[in-house]
Amino acid sequence: MTIPPTLSVSEAIRARRTVRHYTPDPVPESTLHTLLHLATEAPTSLNLQARSIVVVRSRTGRQGLIQATGGQPQTREAPVMLVFVAEPQAWRGDHSDIHDQARRSGAWQDEFITMFTAASQEFHQGLERRGLLREYAVKDAMIAASFLMLAATERGLATSPMNGWDQDQVKRVIGIGDRDDLAIALLVSLGYPAEERLHPGRRPLQRTVFQETYDAGTAVATAR
Repeated sequence: MTIPPTLSVSEAIRARRTVRHYTPDPVPESTLHTLLHLATEAPTSLNLQARSIVVVRSRTGRQGLIQATGGQPQTREAPVMLVFVAEPQAWRGDHSDIHDQARRSGAWQDEFITMFTAASQEFHQGLERRGLLREYAVKDAMIAASFLMLAATERGLATSPMNGWDQDQVKRVIGIGDRDDLAIALLVSLGYPAEERLHPGRRPLQRTVFQETYDAGTAVATAR
C-alpha cells in the first residue's frame, strides 16, 4: 500500500471523490484517531456539539449496516463505517464541561456564559415550536462529516457519504433503537480506494452562484 503525500485543503477539496469500492487494508488506529479529532473541530451551532460519531468495524456491526443499506458495496468492503448521529435534544443537557473548557482557554468569561446559555435556551425553544430541532442537529453532524471526508482525502484515504439506508435499522445496529430523541444524519465509509473515480465536473459558477439575490430565471434558462 503506497501512502501518497499529504494535500493542501484546496487540493483535498478538488481531489475528493465518492468511492464505492475499497481494498481490505485496515485504517491505522492513529490515523482514524486523528480524523475523528478533526471531525469534532467542525463548526457547531452555539458550540453545543449536538452530534456524535459511532465507529463500526466489527463483523456483526458491518453485517447489520450491510442490511440497513440494502447491500451497498461500501458497507461490504470498507474497513471502517462511520455513523453520524444527530442529537436534537442536546440543548436540554448539562453543558458545564463545554463552559469549563471555554473558561480554561480564555475564550469565554462567566458573564458571557450566563448570557450565552440563556440565549441558547431561547433559541432552541423557538426551534422546538417550529419543529426544527432535528434539522439543526443534522446540519451540525453533516458539517462534521464534511470535515472528516476532506481530512481523509488529505491522507490518501477514500470516503463515501451514503444515502439509501433505513434509519430504524441503523439505529438498532449502533444500539439506539429505542432512542426517539436521536436521529441518523449520515453514514460515511472509510478506507483505501480500490478504484479510481474521475471527476464528472461541476456546473460553471454563473449557473449556481448569484450576487445578492437568487436569479431563478437565469438558472432555469441556463439549464435548458
